[in-house]
Amino acid sequence: MALDLPQGMAINAPLHPRFDEILTHDALALVARLHRAFESRRQELLKARIERQARIDAGEMPDFLPETRHIRENDWKIAPLPKALECRRVEITGPVERKMIINAFNSGADSYMTDFEDSNSPNWYNQIQGQVNLFDAIRRQISYTNEAGKEYRLNEKVATLQIRPRGWHLDEKHVTVDDQRVSGGIFDFALVFFHNAKEQLARGAGPYFYLPKMESHLEARLWNDIFILAQEHVGLPRGTIKATVLVETILATFEMEEILYELREHSAGLNAGRWDYIFSCIKKFKKNWDFCLANRSAITMEVPFMRSYALALVQACHKRGAPAMGGMSALIPIKNDPAANEKALAGIRHDKTRDANDGYDGGWVAHPGLVSIAMEEFRKVLGERPNQWDKQVSGSFGPKDWLDFQPEQPITEAGLRNNINVGIHYLGSWLAGNGCVPIHNLMEDAATAEISRSQVWQWVVSPKGKLDDGRKVTAEMVRTLIPEELAKVKAAIGNEPDATYDQAAGIFEEMSLSENYPEFLTLPLYEAMD
Repeated sequence: MALDLPQGMAINAPLHPRFDEILTHDALALVARLHRAFESRRQELLKARIERQARIDAGEMPDFLPETRHIRENDWKIAPLPKALECRRVEITGPVERKMIINAFNSGADSYMTDFEDSNSPNWYNQIQGQVNLFDAIRRQISYTNEAGKEYRLNEKVATLQIRPRGWHLDEKHVTVDDQRVSGGIFDFALVFFHNAKEQLARGAGPYFYLPKMESHLEARLWNDIFILAQEHVGLPRGTIKATVLVETILATFEMEEILYELREHSAGLNAGRWDYIFSCIKKFKKNWDFCLANRSAITMEVPFMRSYALALVQACHKRGAPAMGGMSALIPIKNDPAANEKALAGIRHDKTRDANDGYDGGWVAHPGLVSIAMEEFRKVLGERPNQWDKQVSGSFGPKDWLDFQPEQPITEAGLRNNINVGIHYLGSWLAGNGCVPIHNLMEDAATAEISRSQVWQWVVSPKGKLDDGRKVTAEMVRTLIPEELAKVKAAIGNEPDATYDQAAGIFEEMSLSENYPEFLTLPLYEAMD
């Protein structure tokens, strides 16, 4: 199988069946055009992140930007949304795996965010096979038969599709243009957009996206300019693309209205991406020794810094006529334990009830079995209305709320062990090609692995990193616990191959005890995978 590549492009990766249907000359020409137009800006923005981090490490604290005050104070709204995006009371998410795509489309959710990013292990096969899967699903040609012979096909009524490409920090190492690696996000977006946008429009929806891990409105402006050029390239009107931005970094919270403004003709609102948000708080203020968060389980959406962020997001969205989407509750149904299952379902109800009453227009679930419960809680508040864009949130939110990182206690040995266990288990699965993993009755993805290793790092370096029994968390303590938790992980996975879990334990130790905090867990991991 030989590909007809645009001039200056090279692909260093195997070609599996049907990959040539995705990696066509014309589709790759769009990848190359976007790369040449925007790669220098992406690199400038990544450099700006590093420079901003250095200032924060030196003691600078974020605040609202004076130069964008006019955007926050002026009266403007995002462009009207298409009918297909008016009702998003329940959104289900999951990786671009064939069976998952069918089950998510059929789940009864209003919307399905299919994921090339945090819930997907981004090896070459997963990324391109994911494009094949979506090509088939959008044309309703997708099917899947499991080992037992059970066949999966799409129902007549399916969820509205939204697609999450990779974040700005990730490359696609297998593809170069003019000897430079292309952006993973541009690569994912360009291929799926080129092949499917017109087909989606013909079927009554459109090219709808979720944009992850942005830290500023300038990063949103880059996406907006990419959308403009991509639409012009394939002959679609400006504003055809609609995109929801995940507010999952602490810095983006200070620029929510500006992000909506930059994307205003392409905006489909904001989403409260809670797990990456907690990770971002630890990462950004890692050298502030006064800051040390408690066990992950204690950092709920109801602690003050998370609560104020959640309410501010609804306020920003509804002020600008945009949807406000609630984040993921990681709870999943628990088989063979009715009491534990009922507790998990009660947690989902509580989470969605709070979001609906706060003004959110919908929320995320990680499992088809939770769609009906989440839908029920939003319907109690919304009735038959598709959304509550008209609900305004009063109050004033800012640095004093978002930077008050509490609680600091409890930090327990059980919490430390859980972080180590989840980190090793998730990384082992990720290295084996699975980016969405049920662990201890929670659906874990890259964001929760980032929290796990970040908390361990913080507890070791911070003077406040003390267990509730008075012991200081130390590197020696962590090194002692890692083999114990690795043994538990191996026992939990049963008959699965466990070689990647030994590798994962080594990586977790290195990443959580490194003197210089690694920016993203996925960066060195990606370099190590095929």
